[in-house]
Amino acid sequence: MSSPFIPKRIVITAYPKINEAYSEAEAMRAFLGEKGLDVLVGSLYDEGIRQRVKEGEFDLLIAVGGDGSVLRAGHLCAPAKVPILGVNLGRLGFLIQIDRREWRGYFERLLDGEAWIENRMMLRTEHVRAGENLGVLIALNEAVVARGENLRPVRLTAFVDARELSSYVADGLIAATATGSTAYALAAGGPILPPELRNILLVPIAPHLSVDRAVVLSEGSSVGIVIKSENAVLSVDGQPPTPLMEGDHVNVTAADVTAQFIRFGDPGYFYRNITMHINENSLGFPR
Repeated sequence: MSSPFIPKRIVITAYPKINEAYSEAEAMRAFLGEKGLDVLVGSLYDEGIRQRVKEGEFDLLIAVGGDGSVLRAGHLCAPAKVPILGVNLGRLGFLIQIDRREWRGYFERLLDGEAWIENRMMLRTEHVRAGENLGVLIALNEAVVARGENLRPVRLTAFVDARELSSYVADGLIAATATGSTAYALAAGGPILPPELRNILLVPIAPHLSVDRAVVLSEGSSVGIVIKSENAVLSVDGQPPTPLMEGDHVNVTAADVTAQFIRFGDPGYFYRNITMHINENSLGFPR
């Protein structure tokens, strides 16, 4: 657990597809204004706000939305080392400690110096074709190499630290962080990892006559995935997919930046969240 954290320069971003996100964000601004803080409110996708975050103008971003909003905030804030405080207006909230009914009490605790900063490992994902680097993306949850539009499996070979691990005929292969172990990797049968781990988790998706077990790699290991067939795509944290060609390489390592989250109390919040959410999708789809 890190030292207590008290922010002075706060921006609140609302997820525009949740109607009540802006009204809730404005209520937060009024609350913090009464405490003497001048707070900016806007959309997470406002380019002006995003540029100011990148330039280090703020020391805290409050993300009002769901897990997806926090993922997008993580991509924005990690390079600028801006901590994120999520307030959940979405459905699950695996990444978020504070529910919409609780933020006033938690904000009081934040300003009283009761918060601490949790660092979560991210992934650096590199797409290489014929030796040329076509792009680098960072991921908080996972990088996925998977089949494209055609409903047939893809052929992949995975390498760990440049040594061949296994070949797969599968719907795809997930390289996940500990944070992502409760997301797509969990749905594909992977284990749940403690969030502080800096290990990469490899999980095949619907493997056919291939290794069907997840593998947790040693801290510091790198992953190489070579595409051995057509109809493959790369997607990072659920973003729109990038088409891949046979022979392309996808290289995954720990990123040199981390996502920083504001937390309260003991680190056991993570396991309490799991207990609360683990069967939620079996109980219907409440808003």
